[in-house]
Amino acid sequence: MKITAVIPTYNEAENIRKLIPILLHLPLEDFHILIVDDNSQDGTGNIADAFAMDSKRIQVIHRAGKMGLGTAYIQGFSQALSEGAQAVLQMDADFSHPPDKIMELVSALADYDLVIGSRYVKDGSVDVNWPFWRKALSAFGNFYARTILGMPTRDITSGFRLYRAATLRAMPIKSVRSNGYIYQVEMAYIAHRLGFSIGEIPIYFAEREWGISKMSFKIQMEAALRTWKLLKEYKYLSREES
Repeated sequence: MKITAVIPTYNEAENIRKLIPILLHLPLEDFHILIVDDNSQDGTGNIADAFAMDSKRIQVIHRAGKMGLGTAYIQGFSQALSEGAQAVLQMDADFSHPPDKIMELVSALADYDLVIGSRYVKDGSVDVNWPFWRKALSAFGNFYARTILGMPTRDITSGFRLYRAATLRAMPIKSVRSNGYIYQVEMAYIAHRLGFSIGEIPIYFAEREWGISKMSFKIQMEAALRTWKLLKEYKYLSREES
């Protein structure tokens, strides 16, 4: 099975330098990496290019500026599908998504249409050094969104996911308007509305060691407001639509 990992980057030089070799050594015969870089000022794109010169399994999309997480994934997914990916992995570059869990995601995809690396199922957790308020905000954000949207999935804000290609092709991904934190919720909700099976495996979500987090209170508030809009926007979707 050809698997393509789509990894958006913005100023992730230290992380990408360490992450790519780890991914290339995964015991997967047809595993590819697609970096979508938003014109990083710290040389992330150049580092990714250097890796791409040494391996045909790596490609780099260079974008003109900081255009957002949602559009990065949409562009990356579209390219991966056009090049024959049978499954598409999405993950952050900052090691908050543990590479050693990728094989579990791959194994679980045999039983599901979409598999999510989850912090909020049994044996899942977040960084022990997170302050209480951050743990509470993250947990509440998931509870809030999945309750409003009527989803059984425990971690619908997780960005560590593996999709079957057929699942992505059936989803109106080019119509997705969310950009940032809420993008993950919107994609999970679309999959749910279309009747796709969603599985979760437990992960430990670690704090980044290098670089600066892109999360902010403003982003979280925008996500909270947009969650309600998703109910109206996708009420027409059903399994028959796929």
